[in-house]
Amino acid sequence: METGLKRVAFKMKLIKGFESEYQKRHDEIWPELQLLLKDTGISEYSIFLEEETGNLFGFLKIAAPLKLDELPSFPVMQQWWKYMGDIMETNPDNSPISIPLKEVFYLV
Repeated sequence: METGLKRVAFKMKLIKGFESEYQKRHDEIWPELQLLLKDTGISEYSIFLEEETGNLFGFLKIAAPLKLDELPSFPVMQQWWKYMGDIMETNPDNSPISIPLKEVFYLV
């Protein structure tokens, strides 16, 4: 494993019936958003769907987790949240409701 990278996990909620649309939008993720995420230091970013419940589980690695707090200040992040807001549970600012998950086990 890369030294100094922190594993971050969280869950979000997809609105039922939008599973294929969610997949489509991520298959076509905007290049400028990908660049922002990589420039922020994010790597190995995955999102998994629990189809029965619509729960989304996100996982990523980042060297400086506080940089995640800077993402909302970028217009492309705001645009993505607005774009995704009709198919996910969101906060009033269009950001997805994201609940951090506590790591309880890790096998190297």
